[in-house]
Amino acid sequence: MKKIIFSLALVGFATSVFAADGATVYKKCVVCHGKSAEKVYLNKVPALNTLTAAEMVENMKLYKEGKVGENGKGKFNQGSVMKLQMAKMTEEDMNAVAEYIQTLKK
Repeated sequence: MKKIIFSLALVGFATSVFAADGATVYKKCVVCHGKSAEKVYLNKVPALNTLTAAEMVENMKLYKEGKVGENGKGKFNQGSVMKLQMAKMTEEDMNAVAEYIQTLKK
């Protein structure tokens, strides 16, 4: 029983250590979206701090798949730029960034 509890604790610790850090991942986004996710990019992409976490994750997935922006459907532009930005992001990264941005809302 002690081994099972220890194993579960170890897995929980490892998961928290390797979990995506939204603040760290977001550092790549600051140039276009602003330190507090407040920038409206090129008058085409709304300030991220006005969106829900679910909306952000959905948009990131669509960008990654090339289904939104100038090469795909959708109301936001910058599809090719965002597709490159999303290429290496996992869904865990996307969720972490979206949750981090929620903490930036005033």
